[in-house]
Amino acid sequence: MSKIRIGVIGVGYLGKFHAQKYMANPEVELVGVADLNPAYAAEVAGACKTAAYSDYRELLRQVEAVSVVVPTSLHHEVATACLMAGVDVMLEKPMTTTLAEADDLIALADQKQRILQVGHIERYNPAVLAMAEHLTQPLFIESHRIHVFKPRGLDVDVVLDLMIHDIDIVLSLVKSPIASMHPVGMPVFTQTTDIANVRLIFENGCTANLTVSRVSRENIRRLRVFQPQSFLAVDYGKKEITVIKPSKELDANGMPQEEVISSCYLHQDALEMELMDFVKNVRNRTQPMVSGREGRLALAVAQEIIARIKEHADTHPQLFNG
Repeated sequence: MSKIRIGVIGVGYLGKFHAQKYMANPEVELVGVADLNPAYAAEVAGACKTAAYSDYRELLRQVEAVSVVVPTSLHHEVATACLMAGVDVMLEKPMTTTLAEADDLIALADQKQRILQVGHIERYNPAVLAMAEHLTQPLFIESHRIHVFKPRGLDVDVVLDLMIHDIDIVLSLVKSPIASMHPVGMPVFTQTTDIANVRLIFENGCTANLTVSRVSRENIRRLRVFQPQSFLAVDYGKKEITVIKPSKELDANGMPQEEVISSCYLHQDALEMELMDFVKNVRNRTQPMVSGREGRLALAVAQEIIARIKEHADTHPQLFNG
């Protein structure tokens, strides 16, 4: 098999990991990396034994596919240039800043018959993938994504930075339209929302409660799914899933004893699995698990949550203006 010729556009904190994973993939030829900061491009190119570019458009002439790992505000511009050049795109989340931009990229990918995959990496967390065989009918979902403050990713608020991961996961689990939502959020360290919570009620009766923060003293990334006859707990960071359900054995009081199944997948790398899937989709022309349409769906919910939080703040200025 010939190697897939791939480049990486944007090699800051996350982009350099994309480059490293591609370099280690025997099915890929890492043609080059591009970044507006020549020092970043040169450093990553040297480490990954590839070429450095300051203008990503020069890279597009030489590749079949790219990872786009630039700031969200540049996603539409850069991904559009890639698709117009006939290049398949792995686009980091959130896919764009507006729904109009997302619709534009989806239409362009369809027109050019190109792969447009969106980087919702938690879909490839092995503990999340392991949930599939245990899911029946989720009735209540609870998610916490709490991070220590870091001065990056601040071009978007916490809903687009962190909560969009959980929105995407929950939408993939419930597969039902949202009937109503009840969000609240506020800024703490930045000028945008730093902590937020939303309760999503779905038409099929399921309820999901999502909490995110980027101003914590510790990192917590957990998901719990409650359904008839079982309870699933996922620790994203530990890549661990625990399934608890009643066994056929009864205790002294005649109540079912708990059957507990725990599995840990620390040896598996979610980013590596995500990029391997992208390479497979490029080679086989197959539909991504998280295509532009799934990315757009998560973005639409995130944008609605942001709008509702702003509306709440505008209605109660005394709470937010000291």
